[in-house]
Amino acid sequence: MSKKLTAQIALGISILAWLTLSIVDLSNQFSTANNMDSGFFDWLPNFLFLVYSLSVFAFYKSRIEVADRLNLVDLLWKIFVTGMLTTVVSLAIRSLDFVLGGTQLMKNALVVDFLFLINLGLLTAFIIATLVVWKRLILYQKTKRLLMFWAIFEYALFGSILLNLLAIPYSEYFLIVIVALGLLVSVNMKWVAYLSFKQKWKSILLLVLILLYLVYFYINLSTYRELYPYLSLLTNSIFIRAAFVFTSTYAVFSLLVILFNLPTTSAFEQKLNEVLNFQRLSQSIQTETSEDQIFDILLDSAVRTVEADAAWIELKNSDKVFLHEITYDEARQIKTSISESDLGLTHKNLVSGEQSAGVAGKIKNGLYKSVAVFPIRVNEIQEGVLYLLKEVRDGFTRELIEITGTFSNQAGISIANFRMLSEALSTERYKEELKIAKQVQTKLLPIALDTNHDFEVSTFTVAADEVGGDYYDSFKIDETKTALIIGDVSGKGTSAAFHMAQMKGVFLALAQIDLPPAQFLKRANLAISSGLDKTSFVTISYFIIDSAGKTIDFARAGHAPSLYFNKEKNKAEYFKNKGLGLGIIRGDKYSNYIQQSSFTYNPGDILILYTDGITEAKNTDNDEYGYDRLLEVIEKNADMASEEIKERVIKDLYSFCNDKPLQDDYSLVVIKFK
Repeated sequence: MSKKLTAQIALGISILAWLTLSIVDLSNQFSTANNMDSGFFDWLPNFLFLVYSLSVFAFYKSRIEVADRLNLVDLLWKIFVTGMLTTVVSLAIRSLDFVLGGTQLMKNALVVDFLFLINLGLLTAFIIATLVVWKRLILYQKTKRLLMFWAIFEYALFGSILLNLLAIPYSEYFLIVIVALGLLVSVNMKWVAYLSFKQKWKSILLLVLILLYLVYFYINLSTYRELYPYLSLLTNSIFIRAAFVFTSTYAVFSLLVILFNLPTTSAFEQKLNEVLNFQRLSQSIQTETSEDQIFDILLDSAVRTVEADAAWIELKNSDKVFLHEITYDEARQIKTSISESDLGLTHKNLVSGEQSAGVAGKIKNGLYKSVAVFPIRVNEIQEGVLYLLKEVRDGFTRELIEITGTFSNQAGISIANFRMLSEALSTERYKEELKIAKQVQTKLLPIALDTNHDFEVSTFTVAADEVGGDYYDSFKIDETKTALIIGDVSGKGTSAAFHMAQMKGVFLALAQIDLPPAQFLKRANLAISSGLDKTSFVTISYFIIDSAGKTIDFARAGHAPSLYFNKEKNKAEYFKNKGLGLGIIRGDKYSNYIQQSSFTYNPGDILILYTDGITEAKNTDNDEYGYDRLLEVIEKNADMASEEIKERVIKDLYSFCNDKPLQDDYSLVVIKFK
């Protein structure tokens, strides 16, 4: 049976159930007023109300499932429309009290009961519609545990109608249990994080209106109960009260969470744009047909990232200038004023190629008050300069300068690779390709990783070809937290190096947000999947070392299990938490394959990160180096410093392989806690 047909049948049953309920309840009221027996069972009104509620639930559930592609704001809009329609009808009925309030007709118990039943039906329909949408939002990125709690809550909620049906005592205690279960599932607000700034404002408005509808119905039914105490016992329905409390509570919680998330929304969107812009630059070698298009992408990406008011790129050995919201003459005048300002000497060194890092400063005169300047270097040779302008003073923060500097470096890499591939069409392709790509990889891997008073780090890497796909890096989140990553791209050579460059951009952008490792992997998978072909993937392990709490949080995405030596136990063991490589599953289901873990470290403990090239290295007898041999070397040399431990591992590895040519890339990171 199709969902559309199910919705139609459920709607028909709900209408029939409500009409029957109205007839039975009005008959009971009439019989009670005239000391007669209505002939209906006492439990029949509650049974009909149960049928009505379940059929309305089935109707809205089918309607929502039919509209499966609705975004989150559209779901709130559906509740708003339902609330508006039910409220308008209810207000029309209430208007009869003002027009005919003093007449005998409006004092008649049967008329009052009938109008009450209409309002009860409208409220029930509105609350159930809200309940169905709240379910969809609560189960956004659902887990088995969440599904279990929701199922218990849902069965308890609809089962509460049976308490009235069977006249079971102690029903008030059951109401408390249902409300508690509702509060338990209400804490799941993951959907809020995926709203844009504009969508959050729309959601706030819709939630406020939904709450107003709920308040109106509460006041309306409360008035009926106070003025007409002889009404149907349905006014004491546990289901109505529990559902009303739950829908109102979740609406309030959602409104508060969205309001609290508003200040960080723009920052998150900016970081996401940084990742996407970096991807555009990384993929430009594959999609663009000229160097000019790469410069255009760089200019556009930089302007979007820093929200510059004007910008331009000028090439050193060419008359070409790429302009954004500025004329060539204006750019020349501003360049002259930069040379005459406090930035003058630094600017001169940067333009001449003597300085490799971007700088920012003030402009004393004119419309623009601050400027940032970045060199564009291709194969160690400066070929251009990027200028960004803002109309406010101190418009460029350190983070913006670092990100834009990364864009500039990536543009140089993309141009170098573009030229390499162009030459490869008519010359010895691999010779030139590997030479330039090696320079790319050298720039991407840090010379040294971040350390602090709590730990020391030593690293080693060598590629099987001229270039490889191994990657490690670090980022100091704050004074006590350091993010650490190691990764391996499937395959070898330049394609692996290009994907490694994408991974670096994703890491630099997301590490600044200080995400938990599981969330980092989830968003990294989303960011990098679109840049990978279907046969490629990236394995990584991501760690956050907190020296304040002496803790390490980590998760892995299909990477080789990390090795940890416990000084107190004098024993090393491998972490075996689950994880799937980035790009293998490209969607929301990826979060089901992530396991975040944490532990406390002590002085003398050692964390070993490596790529599978080490454990899978083979000797002349085709035997693998293996996990056990690596573990033994660490345990034997655990008392040494990190640099000495690294040297012992590499020496033992090469001795085992008898200097046999590498089959894969070797990378090793040794962290020893002081």
